[in-house]
Amino acid sequence: MIKNFFQDLKRKDHKRYLGGLDVFRYIGPGLLVTVGFIDPGNWASNFAAGSEFGYSLLWVVTLSTIMLIVLQHNVAHLGIVTGLCLSEAATKYTPKWVSRPILGTAVLASISTSLAEILGGAIALEMLLDIPIVWGAVLTTVFVLIMLMTNSYKKIERSIIAFVSVIGLSFIYELFLVEIDWPLAVEGWITPSIPKGSMLIIMSVLGAVVMPHNLFLHSEVIQSHEYNKQDDASIKKVLKYELFDTLFSMIVGWAINSAMILLAAATFFKSGIQVEELQQAKSLLEPLLGSNAAIVFALALLMAGISSTITSGMAAGSIFAGIFGESYHIKDSHSQVGVLLSLGVALLLIFFIGDPFKGLLISQMILSIQLPFTVFLQVGLTSSRKVMGNYVNSRWSTFVLYTIAIVVSVLNIMLLFS
Repeated sequence: MIKNFFQDLKRKDHKRYLGGLDVFRYIGPGLLVTVGFIDPGNWASNFAAGSEFGYSLLWVVTLSTIMLIVLQHNVAHLGIVTGLCLSEAATKYTPKWVSRPILGTAVLASISTSLAEILGGAIALEMLLDIPIVWGAVLTTVFVLIMLMTNSYKKIERSIIAFVSVIGLSFIYELFLVEIDWPLAVEGWITPSIPKGSMLIIMSVLGAVVMPHNLFLHSEVIQSHEYNKQDDASIKKVLKYELFDTLFSMIVGWAINSAMILLAAATFFKSGIQVEELQQAKSLLEPLLGSNAAIVFALALLMAGISSTITSGMAAGSIFAGIFGESYHIKDSHSQVGVLLSLGVALLLIFFIGDPFKGLLISQMILSIQLPFTVFLQVGLTSSRKVMGNYVNSRWSTFVLYTIAIVVSVLNIMLLFS
């Protein structure tokens, strides 16, 4: 056996196997979605949660991430099996009186998302160059529009993955430089609690993680990877790698969001300081970078703002094009209208916002309010044998997905009466 092994080493005619690297072909869509829940809206929600309630709201990030994994994997199934994004599938398989109102509210949710992302970029520019928020918002919007209208999807995807990596490493490394109460943090991750006056923050964190526009975006993005296959073997293989991509990407997002709350709890909450503007949070990086903390923090925020504005614009284009039964393509007029509608209306609203930080929190809450409509639509489609064929949801999957929709709906009702 040993002799045969060494003889085999001398051979130069082995077959070429690429299976071990196949997974890297499928990494990307999940990370593109991940940037959506480490955007400026998340920064505001997480810093507010950590500074005001310490470690007690970490469970919201855990619950939201679990929900997100289930929902993103499920909506990716829809795209892989049918070759349609969520908006296209809704238009094709549901009556107009069902699809149009839901897709209309999804467009509004994308505007709310874009508002938060543009605001984040504007706040970063104010910190870096002392540019007024309004003009910073204009510059951010123009830059994003140029990127969307001129860059190919692949270039945008690679840029965003780089942004996610820089932002994530910055925050996670910080954990080793501050004093975290880990037993209390672990308790916060797994023990649900609703402190008095925390419902707005809870809904903001939930809406900032489980973002409805990301469900539309994920089902669209996979089309650019040509995931839709005709034979069962290919579909099953793609579904397996897609699950890995989703799990990996969502865990990365969970770690970054958790790191933000941990850092805010260990610095601001411990000192009795409540974060009321993102500019305050620059002090989180001082243990790492000293006097350069403000610049690095602002650059990271600018990256988050630009990259997440790109994804929210793409999502809006996908939703709007899907209403007309078309897939997203930036050269197509319907996609362009969707992008311009989302970014343009968001920019216009910024001119009337007096408190940018409060605007970020409320924008994330709006996402949470719209979420149940998108989830019920998605589950209805993926539970239909007419739509999914042999890949229809199992009874157990359907139960879990509807449970998620009900949980979010109940939290929304609790917010109304809090």
